[in-house]
Amino acid sequence: MASSFLTTGKKIVAIGRNYAAHAKELKNAVPTEPFFFLKPTTSYLVAPSPIEIPRGVEAHYEVELGVVVGGTPGRPIRDIPAAEAMSHVAGYTLSIDMTARNVQDKVKKAGLPWSTAKGFDTFTPTSGFIDRANVPDPSDLRLWLKVNGQTKQHGTTADMIFDIPTLIQHVSGIMSLEAGDLILTGTPQGVGQVVDGDLIEAGLETPDGKSLEQIKFEVKNRVGGYRFKL
Repeated sequence: MASSFLTTGKKIVAIGRNYAAHAKELKNAVPTEPFFFLKPTTSYLVAPSPIEIPRGVEAHYEVELGVVVGGTPGRPIRDIPAAEAMSHVAGYTLSIDMTARNVQDKVKKAGLPWSTAKGFDTFTPTSGFIDRANVPDPSDLRLWLKVNGQTKQHGTTADMIFDIPTLIQHVSGIMSLEAGDLILTGTPQGVGQVVDGDLIEAGLETPDGKSLEQIKFEVKNRVGGYRFKL
């Protein structure tokens, strides 16, 4: 599959507040069942292209483990029991769920959807495909993110509130999943803002320190396009 999922997957399913500490740092309630929002696949970004910040936007990083759905193209899967869920995983990614935080805060207060805050072009920087054979235990991986060389996020997937089988069962019970779809599994605490000229680096490691993937992206202000106004 390599990185072809970037063009064959039809949706990005992003799980919200799946780390208790992150939910609390944003003053959100810790969920009692998974919840998610959708991001367009046009938001994918691969290096060396830069992350673009739209005008007036306060852009925040959120490093995440991504789960790539396997299967046969054109044959959706649905209602997957948790006990069978891992058989539908093709592999993983290291991704960053970029968020226009001031946009999100405004629409949340108005009871409106988050699509604008999460869906800008370049707002899902992503690594190459990591075959599941190289990840013996996705429930015990280390995630880290640095901005300009300073560590901002450092967490473990062991702290996820809802594990991968639970997430697949939940999402597939609501909407069919297709080969190449990406499930972003949530972010640990430490999210924050980046600005024009910053350098974001992120990594995914096994518990013994073996690197599975690293990514690096420059941050640039977007020229033209949407402008956010309070």
